[in-house]
Parts: sequence; C-alpha cells; structure tokens
Amino acid sequence: MSAAPARLVVLVSGSGTNLQALLDACADSTYGARVAAVGADRGDIEGLARAERAGVPTFVARVPDYTSRDHWDRALTDKVAAFEPDLVVLAGFMKLVGSAFLERFGGRTVNTHPALSPSFPGMHGPRDALEYGVKVTGATLFVVDSGVDTGAIVAQTAVPVEDDDTVESLHERIKAAERTMLVDTVGRMAREGFKVEGRRVRLGG
Repeated sequence: MSAAPARLVVLVSGSGTNLQALLDACADSTYGARVAAVGADRGDIEGLARAERAGVPTFVARVPDYTSRDHWDRALTDKVAAFEPDLVVLAGFMKLVGSAFLERFGGRTVNTHPALSPSFPGMHGPRDALEYGVKVTGATLFVVDSGVDTGAIVAQTAVPVEDDDTVESLHERIKAAERTMLVDTVGRMAREGFKVEGRRVRLGG
C-alpha cells in the first residue's frame, strides 16, 4: 500500500501560474502530493479562480481585515493549519509571514526567489542582476525564515543573461525555470522527505 500523498497548502497573491503548475503535477498519482487548499491575501484573483476550477478549497486572509499585522499572521496560521499541511508553498505570495506562522510551520514552508541567493534579495532580483552585469542568474527555492529571501536553500536553477535582455525578457525566462524547479523539487520533498540542518537542506529524509 503506497503512502498517502503529501498535503500542500499553497498561498498566492496574483495570477497563480506556479500554483497551476503544481495543480497539473498533482493530477499525476505518482507525483506524491496533492493541493489540499489554496489561500490568498486578497480576493478576486486568478490564483483563487484556478483553485476553484480544480475543486480545491480556498480561503482569504486580508491584512486590512485585522486589527494588526500580528493578528493577521495568527489568523493566517489558523486558516492554514485547518488543512493540516505537510508542506506550505508560497507561490507568488507577496506578504512576509510572521512569528506565529513560523512557529507553526517553520522548516516546512518554502518560497521561490528570482535570483541565485544570496545575491540580489528583495523585490527586484531580475532588475538588480541585469544592472549589476552578471552573466548568469536564476531562481532559488528556499525554506522560509524570518528574513527576506534568507532561508536555507533547497534548490537552485541557473539562467544565462543574454546581451539583449531587458528586465522583462530576463524575468520571463527566470519564471519559466523557476516553475520547473518548484514542481520538480516539491515533488521530491513530498516523495522522499527532507531535512533542514542549519544552512543545509537534504532531500531524501
């Protein structure tokens, strides 16, 4: 008897293209995971619509609906916890989670960044890489901690910078590589398990 698929809760803020890639992957029973729920920090976005079309439960936790950022963080934590995730995936989720969330889900929440960490953290990774003149950039999958794009690295993928790249063309290629890395690595984490040991993340339990 095979093990039950790992339960994913995916958090989104926008169009949900990475979410769609995960939903598509989870349709294959050999992938080893299923999306148990999709949450968002705002309503009426395509990411939630994608989940609803796939028959996946959704929830929304908007920061302005709570008395403080800490209150929002606790509420988000409770909403995620209700679906008993094995892994939480931030897929274009544009809010930083706080201490309550990390206390509950630290070590099993992952996020992507469109650069090769620790280079070019923050909101403008592709632009910063292009302006710096690097010849290779890429995307990073990391375990979320209390910093900004500072968590232990799970996987990275390289993307060459072309001489005629704009920020937009570079970012599009990074996003394509990021999507493949995310799906492949989350699948391995689900099937094989993983351990976080300081700065090192080891797949395969």
